[in-house]
Amino acid sequence: MTARAVAGIDGCRAGWIAVIRVPGTATEARVSPRIAELIDLLPPDAAIAVDMPIGLPERTGQGGRGPEALVRRFLGARQSSVFSIPSRAAVYAAEEDFTSVERWHEAHRLASSVARATSDPPRGVSIQAFGLFPRIRELDGLLRARPDLLGRVFESHPEAAFWRLAGGQAMSTPKKVKGQVNPAGMAERRALLAACGHDGAFLGRPPPRGAAADDFLDAAAMMLVAERFSRGEAISFPDPPGRDAQGLPVAIWT
Repeated sequence: MTARAVAGIDGCRAGWIAVIRVPGTATEARVSPRIAELIDLLPPDAAIAVDMPIGLPERTGQGGRGPEALVRRFLGARQSSVFSIPSRAAVYAAEEDFTSVERWHEAHRLASSVARATSDPPRGVSIQAFGLFPRIRELDGLLRARPDLLGRVFESHPEAAFWRLAGGQAMSTPKKVKGQVNPAGMAERRALLAACGHDGAFLGRPPPRGAAADDFLDAAAMMLVAERFSRGEAISFPDPPGRDAQGLPVAIWT
């Protein structure tokens, strides 16, 4: 616990889910279509860990931007959960609300083409990573428009957070199997979160409408990273963080 408000935020079906802890109040979970709405609920000095890439390179190398490769090596069988994020040009290659499945696939092919042209060795974009692009652009645009948020809104990753919470041990079971929530994986993570400071009854609640159960636990893990960050105990990969051409930090904090 700290004397500073903290939040962990993850993307979800309805937009974004935040698990929030403000001193003197009970921990709560909220869902909003826009991440700025969640951030603006909090005191101006709140520390906020977000499960979404921050900082986009002009070109990428083996394994993505850099932070991805650094944390994957600790995660064992869970390393595939850390997607390689391509260049800024690839992320912004197709900015639109898709009106058809065909157009969505066309946009994915375009983004992959741009990604291959801006990576060495050439690498396209996975379907999973492409699905994150609207959220990445939303967060990227917010941080470029509001530089006051830099230094307290930072990137993390759930499986890297769980690894650190478990004392450097990767989770033994996956959260999902073939796209479906895995009860054993959820139970493993719920028990770890409870052991590290979350109330078990809070973790046992249904997630807020618009968010899935795994989104809820991931946001809860992000909140604990934010607490470590507020105490000066979080570790960044790389250390110190890099910077992209827009001045945004490029690092995964745990």
